[in-house]
Amino acid sequence: MLLSFLTLVSKWAIPFLLLVIPIYSYVKKVPVYESFVEGAEEGFTTAVKIIPFLVGMMVAISVFRASGAMEYLTRVLDPLVSRLGAPSEILPLAIMRPLSGSGVLGMATELMRIYGPDSFIGRLASVMQGTTDTTFFVLTVYFGSVGVKKYRYSVITGLTADITGFFAAIYICNILFY
Repeated sequence: MLLSFLTLVSKWAIPFLLLVIPIYSYVKKVPVYESFVEGAEEGFTTAVKIIPFLVGMMVAISVFRASGAMEYLTRVLDPLVSRLGAPSEILPLAIMRPLSGSGVLGMATELMRIYGPDSFIGRLASVMQGTTDTTFFVLTVYFGSVGVKKYRYSVITGLTADITGFFAAIYICNILFY
């Protein structure tokens, strides 16, 4: 019963909002179309403003991968990660996750294609996607869009959260799926 209710709510949530927001705006006398155009203009301005930050980050990721640093880091970390109960195939995903969401999604898709989504590696990749974040992407895009130059403790905090999420994913997957 609860599952069918949640399915019904998820099917109708967006159409409901698309109906309710214009009606509410009309009642409150908010010019919906003008507000939309103004927001779209601000979004475009923000997108143009963050392009240099995104290009810089993409170049840094390419240099990191092309230099062989990722392979070297994978080899160095493999004994530690193996001792924790994680397969070495997951390490490139863990290393790249703080840098690129779309790149890691491609890596996770490839792992699932090779090993299967219900394999331990597939499940671990999925849990890692949910327990970690694209720290450097977030810092680049969000801080860059508002002009923050000094990140202070944001990098350390974000990477600490990513490492904690990585270890939590290994722990949870070893308990649930092994």
